[in-house]
This record gives sequence, C-alpha cells and structure tokens, in this order.
Amino acid sequence: MATLDAIPLNPVTIGPVMTGRARAFRGDEPSAIAKTPAEGPVRIGPLGLEGDEQADRINHGGPDKAIHHYALDHYSSWQEEIGPHPLLGSPGGFGENISTTGLTESDLWIGDRLRLGTALVEVSHGRQPCWKIDHRFQRKDVTARIIQTARSGWYYRVIEPGSVQAGDTLELVERGHEGWSVERVFRLLLPGKPARDGNEIRELAGLSALADVWKARARKLLGE
Repeated sequence: MATLDAIPLNPVTIGPVMTGRARAFRGDEPSAIAKTPAEGPVRIGPLGLEGDEQADRINHGGPDKAIHHYALDHYSSWQEEIGPHPLLGSPGGFGENISTTGLTESDLWIGDRLRLGTALVEVSHGRQPCWKIDHRFQRKDVTARIIQTARSGWYYRVIEPGSVQAGDTLELVERGHEGWSVERVFRLLLPGKPARDGNEIRELAGLSALADVWKARARKLLGE
C-alpha cells in the first residue's frame, strides 16, 4: 500500500444516495437497476445500503459489490455521444448508489479506503457492464461504449459500517495498490485489449484488495 501523499485527492461532496427494489425489468425478469434518491441518512452495512436490493445475487451484490459509485462527470460525455436521453438528466442512469463530481476511475486505486459519510469503504474493482444497461437505455451500444471508454464506475466493500446522506463528504483516508487505478485494471481485464503483458496480469492477480472474481479473471487470462 502507498502513503496518502502519493496522489492526494480532494474530498468531494456526495450527491444523491440512491437505492432500489427488485421489480420486473425485461418481461418477468427482475432487476433493481432503477434506483431513486433516498431521503435522509441511509445505513451502510456489510452488504451495502439499507433498502437497496439486487435481483440477481449470483452476479450482483455481495461483500465485494456492496456499493456502486458512478461519476456524474461522465454524463456530459454520454450526452455528447448518444444525444439527449431521459436517463442522463439526473444521477442514477447507470444504477449507481453514489454519485459525485470530481472523482473518476483514473483517480482511484484498487484498495483505496475512503470515508463515505461515517462508513469506511474500500475500492474493490470496476463495474463490469452487462445487458441490463443496454436494455435500460433501450440502445445496443451503451455496454460496448463503456468497455471502450472504461467509464465503468466502481464498487466498494464495507470495512466499517456507518451511514451516509446527500451532502456528506467522501474523503480518501488510505491509498491502496500504487498505480493500479480502476481504469487501468478495467482496460487490462475487459475484452478488446489486443495484447496483454503476462507479467502485468500476474502482478494484478496478486493484488490483495482486488475482488476475488477479478483475480479469477486475471488467472484465467494466464491460463491457470
């Protein structure tokens, strides 16, 4: 782990804190990707925000995917690329729980620990997009654009429970694996990279704070 002074990050103000319940999404298939702002403080436990659900507990949720953060900074780029869309008018379009401005995938390292309201959380991995994002936007290119641009968002695991509400501060308290930004890891592991350095992948697979599912992906690329 690196010292806090390695790459200082300014505290950012938390926008809407969003939760959602599972409901019919595609036919009878449920999803909780449609989230709405919560009023007042929201409790944060080991599995995330109180009142938030995941319909598919195999691929979503769990300790390494407790809280999903997506940068509001990306919304203007999306608007430029795909034009006006109702889901881009306010935070929540990508199913995020936390929205901020001034912090993106290139700023955060795997293993960074941040004070989210009163809770302590740790960056575990980037968000791997799936078909639900395309279906939500009613477009066939949003997932592909996420993979191309690495505007993925990221997940936190909860180290210390607490609570959070809109207007609270998100502040870095401990740096993680030096140089291993969420963006770098996403670009290395997700499809579309024509050539990968085996030594780089091997180093990535050994990062203690990386989510197990992405360690497994790295080992698979190594043929292990």
